[in-house]
Amino acid sequence: SPALGQRRREAAEEEEVDETPQEKKLRLAKQYLEELRQYGESRNQGIPGHILLSLQVQPPDPASIRVLRGHQLPVTCLVISPDDKFIFSASKDGSLIKCKWEVESGKRLCVVPGGKKGTEERHLGHASHVLCMAISSDGKYLATGDRNKLIMIWDAATCKRLHLFTGHRDAVSGLSFRKGTHQLYSASHDRSVKVWNVAENAYMETLFGHQDVITGLDSLSRDCCVTAGGRDGTVRLWKIPEESQLVFCGHQGSIDCIQLINEEHMVSGADDGSIALWGLTKKKPLALARQAHGMRDAQGLQEPYWISAVAALRNSDLVATGSHSGGMKLWKCGEGFRKLEPLGDIPLVGFVNSLKFSAAGDFLVAGVGQEHRLGRWWRLKEAKNSICIIPLKRKAAGPSPEAPDSF
Repeated sequence: SPALGQRRREAAEEEEVDETPQEKKLRLAKQYLEELRQYGESRNQGIPGHILLSLQVQPPDPASIRVLRGHQLPVTCLVISPDDKFIFSASKDGSLIKCKWEVESGKRLCVVPGGKKGTEERHLGHASHVLCMAISSDGKYLATGDRNKLIMIWDAATCKRLHLFTGHRDAVSGLSFRKGTHQLYSASHDRSVKVWNVAENAYMETLFGHQDVITGLDSLSRDCCVTAGGRDGTVRLWKIPEESQLVFCGHQGSIDCIQLINEEHMVSGADDGSIALWGLTKKKPLALARQAHGMRDAQGLQEPYWISAVAALRNSDLVATGSHSGGMKLWKCGEGFRKLEPLGDIPLVGFVNSLKFSAAGDFLVAGVGQEHRLGRWWRLKEAKNSICIIPLKRKAAGPSPEAPDSF
């Protein structure tokens, strides 16, 4: 009854007054996990589950891969516009390129060249390596982050620079817009996550917790984001309103890339060669593929190829990973996201520094470089600094990933 509900609320409020900060954290974490569980159940009632696209995808013919050139130095990051018509890419040369993905032309619509350090105010572009970028879900704003601690906000339609955000004390390594909003999350080598309101040109807050540089960040519709913490060996889920975090452990090496598959699962890759599949309610990986891209000979020793990029087709069971092993790999998230099953290889020479699926799932774009996006540990001279567009053919017509399960 309403009266009983009121009494329970009052009793709960009284209890809350007496609880310690540690107890409050524990209560909020339990409450969040319960909400996640209920959310998962409500989604499963009467709604088709996650789209099983992996069964339909055919390994592409290498001859069908289109290569777009333009960046002088390694491509470090890219995004696809929400309507799948444009690709934005950036590089260690500080340049930013918008091209029309119509593969016939691959026409460059806009180039913002990189400049010399200290000239950001004058020439309006980056003057150091661009490490990350994000586009808002309405396609209005593009955000780019660089090694020189700066975040630049652009009008995606015109490539005109709108704002310059400062505040991070080291390289900006991850950016993501919250879906359906102009709220931007940023991650940095200064170990912090910051929240910005791009439409209002405003800084909102800073969150701390990682013990090492943050190497990647992603978000979807909820007011939370996930980050990869490099050598601190953790992946973290940041709940912005509560200013709290959940910590996940599972890789042995530096965790260098991360992406959400849906609101309940994510995938990450590390320099120990492993790929981990996570459920947001479990602190350990649901599945772990070790030495996912094989082993390489390093001065007589065998060591795994580093995982340098991961991508997930939203709300499906299809994942792609990149390394510098000579090929990208496609994976199926099987058995209710408890298994990673290899689907096939796509030949590609160089460091795969960024991977993105188109929203419709009909192509995959890779940003390739002669070097890793975060450093110069090796240089692959035979690689071309380029954008590769890989068409994904279906074996049979299937539903779009933006079917009723979309967010």
